[in-house]
Amino acid sequence: MNRIIPIASDHGGYEMKQFLVEKLKECGYEVYDFGTHSADSVDYPDMIHPLASAISRGEYPLGIILCGSGNGAQMTANHHTHVRAALCWNVELAKLARQHNDANILALPGRFIPFNLAWEMVQAFLSTQFEGGRHTRRVEKIEQF
Repeated sequence: MNRIIPIASDHGGYEMKQFLVEKLKECGYEVYDFGTHSADSVDYPDMIHPLASAISRGEYPLGIILCGSGNGAQMTANHHTHVRAALCWNVELAKLARQHNDANILALPGRFIPFNLAWEMVQAFLSTQFEGGRHTRRVEKIEQF
């Protein structure tokens, strides 16, 4: 697995993003931070589009995005070809997003879950593999139209 993890957030996810960046570095990951770089109000698409574009181009296999609810970040990322961003609220959903949906971006609600839960979700997302099999044809149908 690639040890470089791209991450992006708006102001609503900034504090959690900073926490996750430190945890990732402690575990030996290199982090590419697409911003934001302060808690000042910003528009989430300005940070999420560049990260999702990089995932779409294959520069990184997996990424992490955050905003206050996680919804805006996820919706923005999913406009990009080959991006499957999953908004997750617990560890089981983070695992299933990888196992069954081959999600390549984890979207987190920066204002609604505890930091330690977010970290557990990140660990589960990064360590879980896509199962393939019957799930492959389903994932392939996502971009068919």
